[in-house]
Amino acid sequence: MANRCELTGKGPLSGNLVSHSQRHTKRRQMPNLQTKRVWVPEEGRFIKMKISARAIKAISRNGASATLARARKKMAVAKKPGS
Repeated sequence: MANRCELTGKGPLSGNLVSHSQRHTKRRQMPNLQTKRVWVPEEGRFIKMKISARAIKAISRNGASATLARARKKMAVAKKPGS
C-alpha cells in the first residue's frame, strides 16, 4: 500500500540530509500516517482508513461526514478530465 493519506493525499517529500561536513545525501520525509477506524453516520458503519495526523484533527474538528465530503469534492476536481 502506498505511503499516502487517503483523505488529504499527503505523501512523502524528498530532500537532502546535510551532515556536519556539508555532504548531501538524499532522504525522504514520511507523513505521519495512522491507521484509524472512522465512524461514518450516513453509512452506519466504521471505515478503516490510513490517514495523516492532520486529517485526524480535521475529522475531530469538523466531523467525519463533512471531512469525507470535502475530500471527495477535492478529488473530483483534481481528476476532472481536460483540466
